[in-house]
Amino acid sequence: MTRGQARGAGADRAMAEAPAFRRVGATADGAMKVLLGVVFAACASWVGDLIGVSSLLMWSSAAALLVGGVVELACVRSRSQRHFTRLMIAYDSGWALAAAAGLLTAWLGGTAGGELWTGYQVVAPLVFAGLLLASGPMRTAPAPRPDAPRSAV
Repeated sequence: MTRGQARGAGADRAMAEAPAFRRVGATADGAMKVLLGVVFAACASWVGDLIGVSSLLMWSSAAALLVGGVVELACVRSRSQRHFTRLMIAYDSGWALAAAAGLLTAWLGGTAGGELWTGYQVVAPLVFAGLLLASGPMRTAPAPRPDAPRSAV
């Protein structure tokens, strides 16, 4: 093995390790959705009363969060982390906007703030999961053919 090949092997090893590190964020995001879905399901009437929404909406939100989180966890290894990151930024940006709109509605004396925020939790995880599934598995570089000539460099 030449020096260049050894350096290339080290770079290949570093490239293989990088995606595993990047998957931590996507895994944590999916786990958080699952945890939030479990909490919403376990405390549907209490949380619903607290933010002024029906238990049915809380149950719907719990189901959507569980589905979204499970799909996210299932796709962590097979989808592009770049695509994952873009989807997480879009989801979290929407979440922040929905939370701000809900708080503003409540601050102005409206009663739909809880429905707005919880409604986002019903729709957004399902859209996120659908986009993630539609993206398809990430493409990998084709394996070198055994009969292909190797460069001497």
